[in-house]
Amino acid sequence: MELTSKQRAQLRGMASTLDTIVHVGKDGIGENLIKQVNDALEARELIKGRVLENSMLTAREAAEELKVAARCEVVQVIGSKFVLYRMQHDKVKRKIELVKDRKKSV
Repeated sequence: MELTSKQRAQLRGMASTLDTIVHVGKDGIGENLIKQVNDALEARELIKGRVLENSMLTAREAAEELKVAARCEVVQVIGSKFVLYRMQHDKVKRKIELVKDRKKSV
């Protein structure tokens, strides 16, 4: 599912209040980090991560790698921080209601 610019803006606004919970360090992106990201996305849908100075990856590279590994969307990358989003599959557990795109509903 590709995010629209309105949905991306909505998620960026929500992410501004989030604490950083994922840290990509010198070990890069391994099984443990992917599991941590998956668990966090399952619980929260929207998470903020950061690439530490000792990492060999840029924030964009880390976000793109995690996007593929965790099957999620990259909402934004600024400096060393990135925001990831994955919609909860169970509608009952869904915490974030994305704005609808007007063009698609016509």
